[in-house]
Amino acid sequence: MKPATGIPVGSAPAAGTWSSGLFDCFDDCGLCCLTCWCPCITFGKVAEIVDRGATSCGTAGALYALLATLTGCQCIYSCTYRAKMRAQYALPDGPCGDCCVHFCCEPCSLVQQYKELKARGYDPDIGWQLNAERGNGNAPAVQMMGR
Repeated sequence: MKPATGIPVGSAPAAGTWSSGLFDCFDDCGLCCLTCWCPCITFGKVAEIVDRGATSCGTAGALYALLATLTGCQCIYSCTYRAKMRAQYALPDGPCGDCCVHFCCEPCSLVQQYKELKARGYDPDIGWQLNAERGNGNAPAVQMMGR
């Protein structure tokens, strides 16, 4: 039975630790392949949840793809979201700094962030609004007007 937060009993990661390692990206083959071939999608999903809906998946993903195409420096943009996520959940800055992790291992870092959100009760595939409506993770329940 699941508690009201949407997090299965006993599955919440310990405070101050990542739920998976940086190189555990191969545990989910589908996510790993998606992130290797189209990282803008995984990044967009992570950014929407980390920003609590202030940035849409499409906007964040499109900006990531544009930066990748024009400059090749998308890791500078994506590392800011890793820093935000670490601050939100008091996660360690390891094995090295956020920008270094994204520069050296961009796909692994994005998969780790996605998996961390899943471990904390969010479903990045459905976006912030539906997570908030369902009360997943730390998302506040949203009152629907006229229902």
